[in-house]
Amino acid sequence: MAYRAVFRCIAGCSGEHPVWDPIYRCPSCGDLLEVAHDVESLKDRSAAAWMRLFDERYKRTTWPYGSSVWGKKEWVCPDVRNDSVVSMDEGGTNLFWAERFGRELGMDDLWVKLCGNSHTGSFKDLGMTVLVSVVRQIMDEGGDIRAVACASTGDTSASLAAYAAAGGIPAIVLLPRGKVSTAQLLQPIANGALVLALDTDFDGCMAIVQRLSQDEGIYLANSMNSLRLEGQKTVAIEIVQQLDWTVPDVVVIPGGNLGNVSALGAGFDMMSDLGLIDRQPQIVVAQAEAANPLYLAYGRDWEFEPVGAKPTQASAIQIGNPVSVRKAIRTLRRHRGIVEQASEAELAEAAARADRTGMYNCPHTGVALAALIKLRERGRIDAGARVVVVSTASGLKFTDFKLGYHERRLPDVPATWANVPVELPNDYDAVRRAIDEHSAGRESAP
Repeated sequence: MAYRAVFRCIAGCSGEHPVWDPIYRCPSCGDLLEVAHDVESLKDRSAAAWMRLFDERYKRTTWPYGSSVWGKKEWVCPDVRNDSVVSMDEGGTNLFWAERFGRELGMDDLWVKLCGNSHTGSFKDLGMTVLVSVVRQIMDEGGDIRAVACASTGDTSASLAAYAAAGGIPAIVLLPRGKVSTAQLLQPIANGALVLALDTDFDGCMAIVQRLSQDEGIYLANSMNSLRLEGQKTVAIEIVQQLDWTVPDVVVIPGGNLGNVSALGAGFDMMSDLGLIDRQPQIVVAQAEAANPLYLAYGRDWEFEPVGAKPTQASAIQIGNPVSVRKAIRTLRRHRGIVEQASEAELAEAAARADRTGMYNCPHTGVALAALIKLRERGRIDAGARVVVVSTASGLKFTDFKLGYHERRLPDVPATWANVPVELPNDYDAVRRAIDEHSAGRESAP
């Protein structure tokens, strides 16, 4: 059976467009496009057969199916040739049982999907492998693409630069100057991308890169390009797969440009359409209070207005006018959606508190964990619910955030869980006293 995927307008305009065309919005109404699959042809395999196939491929070595994205190739981008695939074994990340942290919250079944355990340290790799593979095949067949370009708050640029370098494709990244971590800035530099640091925020970078993509030969790599979301939707499929093909009750997702929200929703919807699951999880989106347009829309019965994003430690989601907002709202309506926000103090404290139970959280995961804590305290998430929090990036990319917290340098953050090295002379007795004092402090702590 030949499977196929095409672009279609999310507003329902007639017509379809090949995934090989550099098109990002509907030519009729200007709304975003999405990838649509021929679900009827995919039904040539039973649900049990799909599950068996995905399990047989999972983390194996047969190219390209060892990637947890390309192991689900028929559901992602079936027309890409295997020799066009640019993959770095993305996906297959740990679904971490947060036993101790969950116990502190009165929960027995809390999990954290560590999407940052990936080649460039974020979930962006899952979508970038699909987009860059398509670009590589277009170029191999003589298509006129001179470079791929993106606006980024850090993680997208790192992923694009790495995958483009592996595929031999020039990359251009636009970053808001001074608003990304040093580690994130160095990643595209190291991979040879043209890095343009602009005196604006992400929304300003996004406006310029959209204009660039209208020029012949510049291919847009942001999540308004629906190919990216096809890779990211495999997070939902993989979560269910890792839970022995059962569905969590609640999934909590940090929200910035909001592509991830519709991507995971699409993954759950596809599994439902093909009979792999018989119910849908509730989806919670967590936003930083400093950049919370979706949270405000949630309180106005989904009436959306952009906001001016303020500085936040969660820099990757410092976005006031998210491109994928309409897709996200549609997904949340279908999945009993909740949107919660977290202040700078709440996100920093949540990240640090969870770190003390064995994690190492980026600030964006801190936003999601803070939202979980607030909803749990209000009784909106039950103690017995199976909850999965999506962790989008590695905490190793945010050393300044971590160090600032533990040195109590983050503004308006009490740093309840701060922990700094104890400086001592080279003296055994001093070491013993420090250990005894530390032990006594632990015993007296609440």
